[in-house]
Amino acid sequence: MSSTSAVTFWDGVHAARPATDSPSPNVRLTETVTALPPGEALDLGCGNGGDALWLARAGWRVTAADISAVAVDRLTALARAHGLHDRVTAVRTDLRTSFPPGAFDLVSAHYLHTPYDLDRPAVLRAAAHALRPGGRLLVVDHGSTAPWSWNQDPGVRFPAPEEVAAGIGLDPAVWTVERADAPRRIATGPDGGTAEVTDHVLLVRRAG
Repeated sequence: MSSTSAVTFWDGVHAARPATDSPSPNVRLTETVTALPPGEALDLGCGNGGDALWLARAGWRVTAADISAVAVDRLTALARAHGLHDRVTAVRTDLRTSFPPGAFDLVSAHYLHTPYDLDRPAVLRAAAHALRPGGRLLVVDHGSTAPWSWNQDPGVRFPAPEEVAAGIGLDPAVWTVERADAPRRIATGPDGGTAEVTDHVLLVRRAG
C-alpha cells in the first residue's frame, strides 16, 4: 500500500478524534521514566502528544515523530500553548522510508501498529542503535483488543515481548532486556468508556 494511503488513513484517524488541551501520557511511560534522569527523547508515533508533553514537563527534550500531519500540527500547537515549544519538536516522519536523526537517551514506541506495511523489527532496531550508551528503548504493544481499537479483527495475534525482542535481533553483549511482561490495566477510550486491556512491555538498555 502506498505512503499516500497510510498518511490519509492516519490523518483520518486523528482528525476523527476530538482534540484535547491536555492529553494524558501512557502509564507505561510514566512508570518507566519517572526515576530516570532527563535527557534527549524520541517519541515514535507520538499520536495526540500526551507522552511528549509529559516528558517535556519532566525536563526532557523531545523529538516527537508521527506519519500524520494532523497529529504533528496539533502537538506543535499544544507545545506552544503550554510553553513547551523549546522542548518539543514534532516532525512528520514515515518510518517506512526514514528515521529521525540524532542520538537519544530514551526512545519510546507506544502502540506502533499499523494496517500498512511496516518493517517493525527494522524500525525498532534503528531505534536501539539510536540510543546513547546507557539509553533505553521502551516498546509498548497491545496485548488485547479494546472496544475502541481501530483493528477489531478477532484473529489478530499479539506477539509476546520476548518475541518482539528476538525479532529485533540485538547483540546481548550490547543491549540488555530489563523488562518483558504483560501487565493489565483499566484503560479509557476516546469516548470516555473504559475496559480492561493487556499491554506487552519491552524495555531494552544499551550498555554504558
